[in-house]
Amino acid sequence: MKYSIASLITLAWTVTTVNAAVPVWGQCGGLNYTGDKTCAAGSTCVYSNDWYSQCLPGTATTTTTTTTTRTSTTSTRTSTTTSTNTSTSRTSSTSTTRTSSTSTTSTATPSGTCGTFGNPYESGYTTYLSPFYVAEVNAAIANASSPALAAKFPAVAQIPNFTWFDVVAKVPTLNTYLADAASIASKIIVQIVVYDLPDRDCHALASNGEFKIANNGVNNYKGYIDGIAAAVSAYPQVRVVAVVEPDSLANLVTNLSDQRCANAQSAYLECTKYAIEKLRQCNIWLYLDAGHAGWLGWASNQDPAAQMFAQVYSGVPNNRVRGLATNVANYNALQAVSPDPVTQGNPTVDELSYIRAIGPKLASRGFPAKFLVDQGRSGVQNIRDAWGNWCNIEGAGFGLRPTTNTPDALIDAIVWIKPGGEADGTSDTSAVRYDATCGLNDAKKPAPEAGQWFQAYFEDLVKYANPAF
Repeated sequence: MKYSIASLITLAWTVTTVNAAVPVWGQCGGLNYTGDKTCAAGSTCVYSNDWYSQCLPGTATTTTTTTTTRTSTTSTRTSTTTSTNTSTSRTSSTSTTRTSSTSTTSTATPSGTCGTFGNPYESGYTTYLSPFYVAEVNAAIANASSPALAAKFPAVAQIPNFTWFDVVAKVPTLNTYLADAASIASKIIVQIVVYDLPDRDCHALASNGEFKIANNGVNNYKGYIDGIAAAVSAYPQVRVVAVVEPDSLANLVTNLSDQRCANAQSAYLECTKYAIEKLRQCNIWLYLDAGHAGWLGWASNQDPAAQMFAQVYSGVPNNRVRGLATNVANYNALQAVSPDPVTQGNPTVDELSYIRAIGPKLASRGFPAKFLVDQGRSGVQNIRDAWGNWCNIEGAGFGLRPTTNTPDALIDAIVWIKPGGEADGTSDTSAVRYDATCGLNDAKKPAPEAGQWFQAYFEDLVKYANPAF
């Protein structure tokens, strides 16, 4: 795929660039980052958060920066598993950074005036490649364990995945990506994840969100959504597909016995409703996150989940909610050849059986939902010790490629929502953001901080990919 920002990134894929400066869009700093901090000519290292700085275009000379040493109390997301309730959490994914762009006030257009609201991935549309992820994979080539494996990496970079906006400081970069996409083609899709609720991941052992309900979190979140809405409004010619708040609503179905979730319930619902109200531009398609087969797929969870999603859907007239996203950053098969042993006791053994079970329940309640299914890390099955384990599962491989050729009309597309190669969390027990799930037997170790590049894990995903690269 040809696109303008990517032209800034070298596509002369070699394994001889170990000593080169960090390319545009590459990582150049952050706590525990040990790589090169010198940006290539024409770019400079820009701070995004304590854990991440990135080389962005904007200077005429090579720039060297120093990693921030500020202490962060942010923690990674966790997972809790019971016989019926599995809260599978995930860390931030593709990172973007702060730019100096200025947002305009957003005015959402009610979808009732937008015309046909069908599958956004219809024929004729190109899906935008994340320049950041292309740069990550390009940098990984220089560190590959073998030339034969490195030769497969460029193909991975050409598979579209979603850009995660997990802190408000990243939102201005959405303007950059949308502007770039608009310059490429008249029919193009930019895929994003909306992910910054206050007191995010209420059932996790520790949250990695930046907003707290007790500290103006709801209003801060609304400002975050306003920024996304303004960017979407500024580029009406670009189609945007957004997955909204992984894990949040699912926690309200199964985990209100956790006081943290009970305390967050009203804020989650208010914020989600606000996001749906503001993101009603004619060029956006929303998919609410719906956990996965091993969470809301349990028979006891399906009806409560369908009721809640239908209520959220019907709470905003003329919304742009197309449906639900499942298996985000998880490992479940779309259609298992045989049930994974960890699914024992659950008749929904894969994402297809989950969708076929909950889809009619949603429709009967007035929500004719369609689905996206993440298969980015689902190439290998039978590798987890428990269905709720989610952190850097060892032996995982890239899965089915994004496609609209799906086994059921309820599924709009197979997609890659989690960018493969970015760590779910660190295995360093002394780290501030250590999550015990990342120290389990089925988690690959040693692992870096959540969101940072995990070279050995990326190589496994390529090595065990099914279908193979």
